[in-house]
Amino acid sequence: MELSTVWFILIGVLWTGYFILEGFDFGVGMLLPVLGRGRDAADTERRRRVMINTIGPLWDGNEVWLITAGGATFAAFPHWYATLFSGFYLPLLLILVALIVRNLAFEYRHKRESATWKARWDLAIVVGSFVPALLWGVAFTNIVRGVPIDAHKEFTGNLFTLLNPMGLLGGLVTLTLFLTHGALFTALKTDGEIRSAARRLATRTGIVAAVLAVVYLAVIGVQQGSAASWVTTVIAALALVGALVANLRDSEGWAFTGTFVCIAFAVATLFLALFPDVMPSTLDPAWSLTTTNASSTDYTLKIMTTVALIFTPVVLLYQGWTYWVFRKRIAVHHIPI
Repeated sequence: MELSTVWFILIGVLWTGYFILEGFDFGVGMLLPVLGRGRDAADTERRRRVMINTIGPLWDGNEVWLITAGGATFAAFPHWYATLFSGFYLPLLLILVALIVRNLAFEYRHKRESATWKARWDLAIVVGSFVPALLWGVAFTNIVRGVPIDAHKEFTGNLFTLLNPMGLLGGLVTLTLFLTHGALFTALKTDGEIRSAARRLATRTGIVAAVLAVVYLAVIGVQQGSAASWVTTVIAALALVGALVANLRDSEGWAFTGTFVCIAFAVATLFLALFPDVMPSTLDPAWSLTTTNASSTDYTLKIMTTVALIFTPVVLLYQGWTYWVFRKRIAVHHIPI
């Protein structure tokens, strides 16, 4: 197997890890005003602190996957990186700004006791979670289905080129999947009323996500799918159905595992449908960026492979340790008055 193909697979794995892990904390952030609504101001504050604390030790580690995926794309496929980040500049900038604002909210929310201060940072968490959850789906849908790229490997469209019906459907799929994933994570990590409300909400959002995802993946499969991508599509669909069934049976661990597997195989479907292209051209297939014409030299890829073999296990070990240390449930009674 060529190293360019190996790095296409590794980048797919990095994006899979990012969407699985960052997906649930996007979901928790978006659900803050829903599951964090209490009987009075004090109860609301405790509920919101519980929800934020479920992802507090994890969200920054989850974002490492995004940084690594972007860096790997830059080093392994510089032409892909250049065309993607120039053509998708505005949506990617919006995602970056949203992530920065959300991260600031996690760090600054507790700095003052003012209710207004906290409410504004809560809004920043919600918006900072909603925007990436939607726009990542829009971006990846356009990457897979193709965009106008000319003979010079330059994107010739604009923002409205990306906001097509299929792109927006992809955004709604990631949005609802992350909502469901986040609700199940909340149910898995909390106790009491928040846990029960999260389970009920996960059922409703999960049904919507299932309908949208089936339509979306079926269209991708019909237009660009292969035998392998159809297999991953079926697995993703079955995993989501299994998650909903497990949630109805109050098996939060299995339900969360179901959405975990669903997102993993949904991302695999997109990368299988994309390969061997990395950015198809809708103007002329000959102008598409592929794993061959967009990649770095073999020497660069060999160095990257060596570095990845050394440091990837280290990253996985320390992140796994973090999840193990903060594995216990929390509830409102754990929050001091």
